Amino acid sequence: MPATISGINVYPVKSCRGIATDRVDVTPQGLAVRGVRDREWLIVDTQGKFVTQREQPRLALVGVEARAGDITLRIPDHAPLTPKADGDVRDVTVWRARLRGHDAGDEAASALSSYLGTDVRLVRFDDTRPRQVNPDYAGTSKATTLYADGYPVLVISQASLDDLNGRLAQRGVAKLPMDRFRPNIVVGGLDAYDEDHLESITIGEVVLKLVKPCTRCEVTTTDQQTARRSHEPLHTLSTYRRDDRLAGVTFGMNAIVAGGAGASLALGDRANAKFRF
Repeated sequence: MPATISGINVYPVKSCRGIATDRVDVTPQGLAVRGVRDREWLIVDTQGKFVTQREQPRLALVGVEARAGDITLRIPDHAPLTPKADGDVRDVTVWRARLRGHDAGDEAASALSSYLGTDVRLVRFDDTRPRQVNPDYAGTSKATTLYADGYPVLVISQASLDDLNGRLAQRGVAKLPMDRFRPNIVVGGLDAYDEDHLESITIGEVVLKLVKPCTRCEVTTTDQQTARRSHEPLHTLSTYRRDDRLAGVTFGMNAIVAGGAGASLALGDRANAKFRF
C-alpha cells in the first residue's frame, strides 16, 4: 500500500483551534491555507512571552477562520472579530527565540484577555526578522519557521496513533483523536512509528526533511473539543516512547521544507518516503 497524505491541518494562531483542509500551499516557513500561514499569529502576555495551551487550555476552544490572508477569531461568547494585521511592532519571545510581531489591536486583545482572565495581546509575525530553525538539527539548510515551537511542519503516521490507541485500550482508556497531537501532515500507508526513521517525504514537487523527534507536553492531554485535561496519553507514551536524549516522550517528527516552496499539497497525494537506512 503506497503512503499517502491522509490529513492536513494548519494552525494560523498558535495553540488555537486548527483548520483541517483538503489542500494547502507550501511556503518556506511551512503550510498556508487561503493566504494564512501556519502559526503566523501568536498570543503573548504583557511581557511579550508566548501564551499557549500549556498555561491556557481553553485556547483549544478559540476557532480560527482564514480567508484572503486575514483571519477571523471565534472566541466563545464573543462576536466574531477580524484582528488588525499591521499594527505597531513589539518584541515577543517563543522559548529562547527573540522575535517581533505586529500588534493586532485593542479589540482582539480585549476579547482574548476577557476570555482567558488575564491580560494578553495578539501579534502577527514580522517577516523583516526571519526566524531560523535550530541548525543542530536542520544543518546548513537555513530553514525558517514562524511562531511554531521550533520547526515549521509536524508529521505523524496514522498507524502510530492506531498503535497508541491499541495500547490505551489495553488500559481501559478510550481512543484519542489525532487532534490531540496537532500535526500538520498525517501520512497513511506507513507502519507505526516509521516516521522516526524517515530522512524525507516527497509529495510531488514538495520535499519535507524530517529532522527531529517531537517531544510532547501537556497539550496532548487536553481534549481539543472541551479543553478538559487528563493524564493520557503522556502516561502511556512514557512507558515506551521515552527519549532520554531529549528528556521527554516523543510522538511524531518535526520537519523542514527542503524543496517545493510555492507548490501545493492535497489529501490523497502520494508520499514517497525515504528511510535513513
